Amino acid sequence: MVILEAPVSDWVLFFGHFHPVLVHLPIGMLLIAVIQYFFASKKSVPYVFFWAFISAVFSCLMGWALSQSGEYDEKTLLFHQWLGVAVAVLSGALAYMTAYWVQDVVMARLIKPSLIISVILITLTGHFGGNLTHGSDYLTAYVPQPIRGWVGMEPRAEQGSASEPAIRKIANIQTALIYQDLVQPVLKQKCWSCHNAEKQKGKLRMDSPEFLLAGGEDGAIIKAGFPEESEILKRLLLPESDEHHMPPKGKPGFTEEEINLLHWWLKEGADFKKKVKDASPDTKIKTLLARYSRGESSGPYLSPVFKMSISEADESDVKDLQKLGLLVNPSAKDQPFLEVNAVNAQGLGDKELEGLANIQEQIVSLKLGKTKISDATMKQIASMPLLILLALDHTNITDKNLSALEGLRYLESLNLYGTKVSDAGLATLAKIKSLKHLYVWQSKVSDAGIALFKKAKPGVMVDNGFKGKWPLEIDTVRVEEKSK
Repeated sequence: MVILEAPVSDWVLFFGHFHPVLVHLPIGMLLIAVIQYFFASKKSVPYVFFWAFISAVFSCLMGWALSQSGEYDEKTLLFHQWLGVAVAVLSGALAYMTAYWVQDVVMARLIKPSLIISVILITLTGHFGGNLTHGSDYLTAYVPQPIRGWVGMEPRAEQGSASEPAIRKIANIQTALIYQDLVQPVLKQKCWSCHNAEKQKGKLRMDSPEFLLAGGEDGAIIKAGFPEESEILKRLLLPESDEHHMPPKGKPGFTEEEINLLHWWLKEGADFKKKVKDASPDTKIKTLLARYSRGESSGPYLSPVFKMSISEADESDVKDLQKLGLLVNPSAKDQPFLEVNAVNAQGLGDKELEGLANIQEQIVSLKLGKTKISDATMKQIASMPLLILLALDHTNITDKNLSALEGLRYLESLNLYGTKVSDAGLATLAKIKSLKHLYVWQSKVSDAGIALFKKAKPGVMVDNGFKGKWPLEIDTVRVEEKSK
């Protein structure tokens, strides 16, 4: 006989989510009462313990309600739960003891040991609660290096900022495992805090391959070989305002490079044992892997645009674009700059994208790769005064209207991969003073055209793809020859 679990009432979970808010009240009251008993007047101590008892009871009830979500490790939850009950019971006992036993010479001797026990119980309860919320390594994650060595802990991996994590150098990138060395560190930083052994939001664990493949309450999140159909990637590409967007609002999101790595791993079959040398990386991935082999981080973004003060885009205009399938997300924290991405709307053409004019003052990143746009859209793009990054790869763009981009005074990155742009268009782009990165692989641009462009713009990095043998393969051969 199969026993089906009854769904948890929304009312139970609603009140349960108040547990983290209320739980600090009895903790504060208990500590105040303990301090008062030892160092101040004892007159009001029984009243403080009494109200600590009342708030602790309500906190326990809400904690029980929160536990019904099934998102927490049962063993850790059991310890936290019963320690919390013990704190509530002891606080009620201390209210009675400090009110009626103070004058009794024999019974009064039990008060101080009980106070000490209450502090120990509060500490242990808080510790297990922290493990449930933040993971078991929350207290030890940032132990300084000297102490880590003294107690036998492994050295902590180098960390960058949340928005620009440091890239760990991989000496031989060819033998690196795609998942273990490239994808897993990203998931660990961005996902494991909510999907680990102690806590499983959505009944999903992501801290081991078997749990990652098992999925959560909504089913599998990985479809090997089909990144666009994998829920793990779909959630990352949702608008940040969407309740299903991951990571949740307020937590560091995935960078474009991290999304590219995840997409590549999924496309390669989501194989946990596959090595880089056994895969087929495209030019973008090869460029990123080259950075891993050198341990280079792209560094923080310092465009002067982000120092400006601008008005917010109209919410209705944003929603109209999102209805077309465009991703319209904030590009900077607490600032109204926007990134528009057509990754899920590749059938759009010039006419459908006319709505971009309504938010052109806020767009700093525009990715229209693989859409149906033509040269007619260039004049509209030229009207985006703060545009920093523009991706037009795999579109029907030609040299015809590239001159319209000359007025984009903040444009730093332009992707023309797989277009019909030629040397003539390249000469026009040399007039963009702010340009720093230009991607023209698989276009009609020639080596001679690139040489002339570099002569005119020596500071611009021109990426024309990898020709012949991949440089990383050459490095690997050299390493193998030296080892013989």
